[in-house]
Amino acid sequence: MNVARTDHARVATLFDAAREGDRAALDELVALLTPLLWQVARDQGLDADQAADVVQTTWLRLLGSFAEIRSPVALTGWLITVTKREAWRTGERRQVERPLPELPERLTEASPAPEEGVLREDQRARLWRAVDNLPERCRSLLRIVAFVHRPDYAEVGARLGMPRGSIGPTRGRCLARLREQLLANGEGDWL
Repeated sequence: MNVARTDHARVATLFDAAREGDRAALDELVALLTPLLWQVARDQGLDADQAADVVQTTWLRLLGSFAEIRSPVALTGWLITVTKREAWRTGERRQVERPLPELPERLTEASPAPEEGVLREDQRARLWRAVDNLPERCRSLLRIVAFVHRPDYAEVGARLGMPRGSIGPTRGRCLARLREQLLANGEGDWL
């Protein structure tokens, strides 16, 4: 998904409904825009764990900013801006925390072929379609925490109305269901 293909009117409608307390609308909004936000975070040079943290932080910022957003049609741009800023902050912390590795005299690794990018995007799309086929509880949980190394279970529990102690086991069961579904659909070659 990219910004040009984003249905801004649909995003605005979902946002207005979510702001009024419609949980399904918020889940759909998250499902619709998370792949785009993920790509924005990765484009800023973050690894998968860092990008997942940034995307989760972006969604949490949105939850705390419902009343401040005056133009729901511009929500996609707002989310992209928040994602970029969080990615930059994360990148700055990463640079402070780790020195640059020494480069070998000669770089031997070639750039990935364009086909690899297309295959990766196809896999990502198939994964999100499989997530959409899971039960509602799994969809909601995985959209928020599946790719986060250390999610804040207190925040996740409050957001989803789940006891904190059940989030980890539920996450494990949901990921197992997702894996079974992907394998059943012949997706085992890239798991």
